[in-house]
Amino acid sequence: MQFVSETHRLILCVLDDSHLESVKEFWGDEEVMALCDGASSHDVLPRIIDAYRKCQEIHGLSVYAVKDKETNEIIGAAGFNIINSVSNIELIYHYSKKSWGKGFATEVASACIEIARNHGKVQMIMASASPENKRSLKVLEKVGFTFIGMKWFEDTQQEEPCYEYHY
Repeated sequence: MQFVSETHRLILCVLDDSHLESVKEFWGDEEVMALCDGASSHDVLPRIIDAYRKCQEIHGLSVYAVKDKETNEIIGAAGFNIINSVSNIELIYHYSKKSWGKGFATEVASACIEIARNHGKVQMIMASASPENKRSLKVLEKVGFTFIGMKWFEDTQQEEPCYEYHY
């Protein structure tokens, strides 16, 4: 497990094959992913993990496994999708249902902002969430993102509030 960063309660590490069963609890869960284009089928999850591992190798940024220090379990994933280049990236985070409501999203979003700052090439982080996902929208505002307007997203087939964070 390749360490990336840590917070008071969480460790972020590069996704690898050992995380397959854990990611099923969020990316493979219909309820968790209901507002994010739906759950991924379990047979595609190894390719997602591999793509994020390769993204880290190529760009030095990626989506990471989020490990709870207290339980030693992978409870979610958070980090970055590369939009066009590492200067403009998208923040994402997903957590298993048992981890909801504990402040992990805010904690890890702040850590991700620092990871991007330390990378040195990031100029802007974009993030969005379903208008129904009030908790995620509140997280973005709490960690310093600025609302820039509504934007249509093909993957979710809806207009979503869009936020940016600039360095």
